[in-house]
Amino acid sequence: MSNTPIELKGSSFTLSVVHLHDAKPEVIRQALEDKIAQAPAFLKHAPVVVNVSGLDAPVNWQHLQQAVASTGLRIVGISGCKDARLKDEIERAGLPLLTEGKEKTVRSPAKAAPTPPPPAQTVTPITKTRMIDVPVRSGQRIYAPNCDLIVTSHVSAGAELIADGNIHVYGMMRGRALAGASGDREAQIFCTHLTAELVSIAGEYWLSDKIPAEFYGKAARLRLAENALTVQPLN
Repeated sequence: MSNTPIELKGSSFTLSVVHLHDAKPEVIRQALEDKIAQAPAFLKHAPVVVNVSGLDAPVNWQHLQQAVASTGLRIVGISGCKDARLKDEIERAGLPLLTEGKEKTVRSPAKAAPTPPPPAQTVTPITKTRMIDVPVRSGQRIYAPNCDLIVTSHVSAGAELIADGNIHVYGMMRGRALAGASGDREAQIFCTHLTAELVSIAGEYWLSDKIPAEFYGKAARLRLAENALTVQPLN
């Protein structure tokens, strides 16, 4: 047992980043509320980083912060701030300024000969998939942006899987699974053992007590039909 009352350890978390492109608080508030309505189970009370690099007009930071907070989002940091006055306002508000990695500029050598374009090729688009090969523990939150999420092990109660595409769980699914988090109503959830606390597709969700008893603990496939969640055996 450690003799110190605390331990300081490094860790990593998946956070959504809200990129602001308008300085009007009411416009921002309405846009965020519309986005949250598309996936309330994913975005409601979610911790977010606010990126202000796209703001050119003068900013009333107090009003803008209030507009974001009024939607229920929890601001945990600010990124992309290059204006000294705005930095002072953000620091006075008690919010951390996050430093992003600097972009590298590659300079071509003088008098470099022009490179002929490569021959045209037919490229087949590849859809990336995030693969998790270890158990997902209680309290973990895994997000697969713009792709599917595949978990080949068990998902504990209190864990959360989020994907903009489909979710596949080849193990015991006890936690929460939110597919189509960015609004894709064609997304689906596939489980080999469905005992989830919550399942959601594009904001339409069931808690565990809504899962039909004949599918509970079984291999199942969930998708939307006529704007409602449906479930069928996973053959």
